Amino acid sequence: MLSTILAELSLQPIAGLGAALGAALAAIAAGIGIGKIGSSAMEAIARQPEAAGDIRSNMIVIAALIEGVALFAVIVSALALFIK
Repeated sequence: MLSTILAELSLQPIAGLGAALGAALAAIAAGIGIGKIGSSAMEAIARQPEAAGDIRSNMIVIAALIEGVALFAVIVSALALFIK
């Protein structure tokens, strides 16, 4: 009985809301992560200016990894709309 009721319900608007919230959370988390990396890198460069090149290159690699994870999360959220 319950399965037939749930099968008849159209959950597409709820799925769209969930996908939008998932993408928004991924973007917010990536922004916070990259902000924290930038803040820490600037503090490290201020403390040890001679290591600025190494710190900057490590910061860029880590920021790229965070962006990759955020893009993956956004794509998974978009794919959630199309899977039934």
